[in-house]
Amino acid sequence: MKTKPHVWIKLRFLFSVSRSFFNPIPTTPIAKTRVWAPVAAISTITASINETSSAKSRLWTQISRTAGTTALVNGTPDENLVEEARDDPPIHSADVFRKWGCSDSEIDTIFLRRPTLLRADPDLIQSKLNLLSLLGLTSSDIVKIINCHPRFFSSRINKCFDERIKFFLELFGSRELLRRAIVRNPSLLIYDLDSKIKRVVELYEGMGVPRQDFTLMVLSRPTVMSRTLFTDEKLEFIQRTGVSEKSKMYKYVVVLMGISRLETIREKVGNLEKFGFSEEEVLGLFGRSPLVLTLSTDKVQRNMTYVLGTMKLPARAAFDRPFLLFANLEAVLKPRYLLAEKIEEMGLAPQIKGPKLLSAMRMKEDRFLRIFVTCHPESISKELMENYRNTKGLKRLAVASKKNSHGRFPF
Repeated sequence: MKTKPHVWIKLRFLFSVSRSFFNPIPTTPIAKTRVWAPVAAISTITASINETSSAKSRLWTQISRTAGTTALVNGTPDENLVEEARDDPPIHSADVFRKWGCSDSEIDTIFLRRPTLLRADPDLIQSKLNLLSLLGLTSSDIVKIINCHPRFFSSRINKCFDERIKFFLELFGSRELLRRAIVRNPSLLIYDLDSKIKRVVELYEGMGVPRQDFTLMVLSRPTVMSRTLFTDEKLEFIQRTGVSEKSKMYKYVVVLMGISRLETIREKVGNLEKFGFSEEEVLGLFGRSPLVLTLSTDKVQRNMTYVLGTMKLPARAAFDRPFLLFANLEAVLKPRYLLAEKIEEMGLAPQIKGPKLLSAMRMKEDRFLRIFVTCHPESISKELMENYRNTKGLKRLAVASKKNSHGRFPF
């Protein structure tokens, strides 16, 4: 009866262990764990075994463990042994992040955002960091990713990784743009490639948005992949904006309509209709300035109320000049208008009236002060500057007690 090869391995292991009781263990420290496997034994076993891949995997594991124990006991290798050097495995997940380049403050931020990583398997974290390093991600990028997506390291990012990265490189055109997109939305490595990512890309291409424009929208609007949904009513809204596919605003209109909920669009249209505009006029405004869709109904209502009630401008002024809707009420509109009244009250020139009023609202801070404040004598400019700073420091009533609800990240 022919003896099976793995029996010889077990006998060699027992002989080596028993010999360790009689031979003293070397006192010299071992810097690296070295795994030794007999060449003759391995070649004989692999030649004689014709089994499945799982059986071969178990066999190699047994060889590795046996040879590793033999090397630790004997201390010195034999000339007919194959050497495989391995670094000492990290004993804590913090060691993995530190070895990868994270500072102590960054590691504290990571564990503060995701405490379960303290008990995570270091080898599993290391394997995921190795994949992320192929994308050029830095330690600061990892902190940003975990900060906005705490469960990122609990996801299976290795699933279809090569195919996913190949598709993204073709889509974005460069590894740097891909890195920026992943930092903005780490879930790009988690979304299903076929049913989610490729479907959304094909959907926007069918809507007339080129891939080059689509990649820019992915960088500016991270929720494109997760929230895109087109209905018949949304497609009708896009058509009624009057924007052609050749327009530079078309990609913004399509993407913002696609990621917005239908109820939100209706609410924002109705909010502007309260100031005397028809639905067609509101949709026309969305076509000329699509980013109005990103403004909250509260901000639009407060700005419009101040423009109509205090500044005494017609509602059409905000439609013709949408910057009146985007400007900060407490930091720009209110203090600059009150300064214009102060200049008029003191009888100074130049005054902020008529067309100059609208131009003054669009100016940068330093240019505005240079034209209307510091141009006067020192005593007058100090008085105007003090008045301007006092009005600019006023906060909205009860804004300090306002509670901000931080929900989940949309991706």
